[in-house]
Amino acid sequence: MSAAPVTHLTVEYQPSPLAVAVPRPRLSWVPGRPQAAYEIEVFAAGGRVAGTGRVPGRESHLVEVPGLRLRSDTDHEWRVRVWDEAGAVSDWATGRFGTALLSASDWTAAWVLPKAPPTETERWTMLDWITGRRPERDVTERLTPVRLLRQRFALDAPAARARLFMTARGVYLAELNGTGVGDEVLAPGFDSYTSRLSVQCYDVTEQLRRGENVLGVALADGWWAGRIGLTGSSAQFGDTTGALWQLHVETADGRRHRFASGADVLSAEGPWPYADLFIGECFDARRHDPAWSTPDFDDTAWSPVGTEPADPAVLVPFAGEPVRRVGELPAVSVVADPGGGWIADFGQVVAGRVRLTLRAPGEGTAVTLEHTETLDADGRWFRNIEGINKEQRDTYLAAGRPTEVWEPSFTYHGFRYVRLRGTTTPPAPDDLRAVVLSSDLRQTGRLRLSDARLDRLHRNVVWSQRANFLSVPTDCPQRERAGWTGDIQVFAPAATNNALVAPFLTRWLDNLRADQDDEGRVPIVSPRSAYDDRLAGESSGFGSIKACAGWSDAIALVPWTLYERYGDRRVLHDNLDAALRWIDHQRAHAAELPARLRDVPLAPERRRRQALLYNAGEHFGDWLTPSTLEGRPLHEAIGIAPGLTAELVAPMFQAHTLTVTARSAAALGRTALAERLRAEAAGVRAAFTAEYVGPDGRLPVDLQGPYVLALAFGMVPPPLRPSLVGHLVRLVTERGERLDTGFLSVPYLLDVLWDAGHADLARRLLRQDRCPSWLYEVDRGATTVWESWDAIAPDGTVRAVSFNHYAFGCVDDFLYRRIAGIRPTAPGYRSVTLEPDLTGPLDHADAEVWTPYGPLRIDWTLAHGAATVHADVPYGVDAVLVAAGRTTALAPGAHDLRVPLPTREPGRP
Repeated sequence: MSAAPVTHLTVEYQPSPLAVAVPRPRLSWVPGRPQAAYEIEVFAAGGRVAGTGRVPGRESHLVEVPGLRLRSDTDHEWRVRVWDEAGAVSDWATGRFGTALLSASDWTAAWVLPKAPPTETERWTMLDWITGRRPERDVTERLTPVRLLRQRFALDAPAARARLFMTARGVYLAELNGTGVGDEVLAPGFDSYTSRLSVQCYDVTEQLRRGENVLGVALADGWWAGRIGLTGSSAQFGDTTGALWQLHVETADGRRHRFASGADVLSAEGPWPYADLFIGECFDARRHDPAWSTPDFDDTAWSPVGTEPADPAVLVPFAGEPVRRVGELPAVSVVADPGGGWIADFGQVVAGRVRLTLRAPGEGTAVTLEHTETLDADGRWFRNIEGINKEQRDTYLAAGRPTEVWEPSFTYHGFRYVRLRGTTTPPAPDDLRAVVLSSDLRQTGRLRLSDARLDRLHRNVVWSQRANFLSVPTDCPQRERAGWTGDIQVFAPAATNNALVAPFLTRWLDNLRADQDDEGRVPIVSPRSAYDDRLAGESSGFGSIKACAGWSDAIALVPWTLYERYGDRRVLHDNLDAALRWIDHQRAHAAELPARLRDVPLAPERRRRQALLYNAGEHFGDWLTPSTLEGRPLHEAIGIAPGLTAELVAPMFQAHTLTVTARSAAALGRTALAERLRAEAAGVRAAFTAEYVGPDGRLPVDLQGPYVLALAFGMVPPPLRPSLVGHLVRLVTERGERLDTGFLSVPYLLDVLWDAGHADLARRLLRQDRCPSWLYEVDRGATTVWESWDAIAPDGTVRAVSFNHYAFGCVDDFLYRRIAGIRPTAPGYRSVTLEPDLTGPLDHADAEVWTPYGPLRIDWTLAHGAATVHADVPYGVDAVLVAAGRTTALAPGAHDLRVPLPTREPGRP
């Protein structure tokens, strides 16, 4: 008797990966029936290399095979079968994977460095308020031509298997014998390059030929040497680009060949006078020869390259999904711009670039594409990103052919609108297509809500996540594109619902650990360059911050989120020591007193408890608290919330990180460590209560955020909680039932109210449409999540801020958990509670998340005094439905239930 088939085989979260990045990969599958046991076998060309035998148990996610140690650059096959509870065994299900270069000894290649020096032009670098210095300064910035590289090599037999391992200091495009290699863009991506540099692997077997071959590489500045970050300064990691590769070929006769980058590579200037992530790129089609990467091309005028020994210790196999073109949007309208040119509207704010079709352009015609996320209140062109060095402008010089199609190669922009200049006739809408770029993560969630505005809010969050999950989790796709730790810390739970983010965020955490300094400080931005450290050392105020509360705590909080949602213990293990070093840093600096107390005589007991609290130094606090910004110029108001809240917020996150790290230690079996951390957290909370909480539950700062965090993080003993809840409700009510929470407290606001018995108030806050609120943005046509609640003022005035920041989209997790009703209650969705909001204002919700065991869905509709609930529960998940005061266990499979409901309240739709 055969059990139901096994499906969805993955290795390190990916189906049939070409180059697994770790020597001990974990295997996963979805059983078709309740699993009682499993067996795994792994094979390579020489036969069986490892197996488990029959293993009793339900585990089917991230399973390690004892004794499996992989060799580099080797193809494997694996298979799994499972037994169900009746003893029936399934057929074998088979998967495949290859391995990357896993050892430093695998590398023989040298860096090849184009010798031509970059051209330089004097430009201004914006030194923003964040540096603490107002004047701008004059610096030299580089605009570097894209360099072309060619390497000839010969094969005397047909290729049976070929793998190209490649990386760059910069970003590259590779071609082999005139055709493109792979489908990813902006490779190798953004890393903390001085410590780690990702290496891609490509299957190029079909592109090789017997006889002479040519590998061509186009090399641009990218994140390595181009403008990046808040200041938009160049060469933050290095000022010279380079490329490194090894091509491993097995010919049909069984021989192995290796072709590595080295002194035989030639270089020339390509058709790109410059290409930069912020500035954009310029492409001169007159100088482009499509045959440049073919054997027949004449390269006698090309120059030899310089070489440099490679440090294999820095080279790491790329893990997860690369950046790809993940979609296209046609222009929905094209109108004349009174200032000249044509403005195309794509109907959606995206990260990407435009593919342009030109009809019979004259030779040398210069066409420019400018990008923005919004128009002004009158529909005129509006540059929403301030600061020089971030023009978001691409230029094309036509070759003069009847039809020319061009898409930039080495840049991307954040935009909804594009202004085309240089043509006298309007382009057809289909001549302009927005090419959407993102790390190509599998979309694993679906949410539909009967409230059209909340439904739009969810879709806005998804679009912001897509735009900002691009190589690293960025804050915005236009102004900074930086991996702010605070942004992803608040958004990670929401991100897990919509896409498979575990490999993506695990890779980013690898960078974050690499950026942690010897003092245990976890940076506020990662990847982080030496330039960032130097600038911080030269600055004062916010610009001097290298690590701070709520941002640096990402090293503990993001791994825990991944463990909660994916059951991934390895990510806890890999980041635990870094979290402990951050805790050590907090503990060491807790002895410092806040500035207001440094000259104040303190009683011994108060000095003792102050020594437990990490509450001094520069912190962003509850950043962007709305009421502190209202009615004031931004440069004057931006420091108010930090000044009011930092001293409170820092020890609250200290206690929270101690608690979460204790949970991580317990999950890893480190019981004694967990107990020590829990005890330390209790001490911090007791000291916090004694120092900051009055007998009536009042905090020294009467803002919503500190109360929210104090309640969310359990900072006060149970008898005081009702008083704090009362003060929070008062503050919300005094604001006209509008939020007044800052960056760090927004994720917890609605849950704190809900759990404290104020679910109706939480619902009203969620559906509030006056600024600041989530639906205020929706009502003003937002298609992504804004950086500032008032990016468009009530009078229609548009501010020069980002219209694509995912941080405040953290509310999307609330929509999944509290409104639709899918709430995980054990790591990796091993158990879940389905508790839809059947007494709220919505009539329908349909939500699905892909758990490690398959899709989990709830679909409910209210009609005629009852709820019709449909649920799909995958095997391996223990589920209960909580509805109308009753709890019902749900076995795996499909369920249709009718739940009678109390009479709706008057005024409810």
